[in-house]
Amino acid sequence: MDRRESIKTMLLGALGTGMLINGCAPGTPDRRRLQDVYDFSEYGRTPEEKARDEKIFSDNFFTNHEYETVAVLCDLILPATATAGAASEAFVPEFIDFAVKESPNQQDGFRDGIKWLDRYSKDKNGKDFIFATAENQAAILDEIAYPDKATEETQPGVDFFRQIRNFTLTGYYTTQMGYEDLGYVGNRPNIWDGVPEDVLADHDVDYDEEWLSKCVNQDRRTDIAEWDEDGNLLNN
Repeated sequence: MDRRESIKTMLLGALGTGMLINGCAPGTPDRRRLQDVYDFSEYGRTPEEKARDEKIFSDNFFTNHEYETVAVLCDLILPATATAGAASEAFVPEFIDFAVKESPNQQDGFRDGIKWLDRYSKDKNGKDFIFATAENQAAILDEIAYPDKATEETQPGVDFFRQIRNFTLTGYYTTQMGYEDLGYVGNRPNIWDGVPEDVLADHDVDYDEEWLSKCVNQDRRTDIAEWDEDGNLLNN
């Protein structure tokens, strides 16, 4: 089963065992910041941009409870599989905190959405969403994951789930873990056999066999050419 199918199955089916209430949701990853994970110090920023980055990085947007809720939702949307880690392992909650902090037009939607989710969970299960059982969490998501099932009561939840799902997928699939899960390998050299023989013949030219073996070698087409200061090919 591929990852997208696992998401649908997770939302529709019953999950795991119950959770115990304590200070934070069981299994919630420790809170981190993007600057604790990635080095932003040398990636082509102007002094003004660096100052802005420093201001943005200086604090968090989400409260601890909001962060825990986002982290739980991220891992429900993209759980770990046999071949790929969960969204939280790719630091998606940290990405969302940063992205929302930088986008004021998204902030009310997230804050109001988390409040709605907790109220809805309390009405149904007597506790905030992150402390509900996995089965109850899945049941709530089943009500808000599909726009065509929205009711007047659940429409705010549907809108919020669409928002956090989009952020989760964007955050995950722009990381190394996400690339690998998709099987994306980036740009790769195509097979090139040189100028066609008939074209060479039309111009009465041909390849030097020594250079042909160096430059049109399919076994080494992914090698990066290295040259000395005199223009001599080193890795031949």
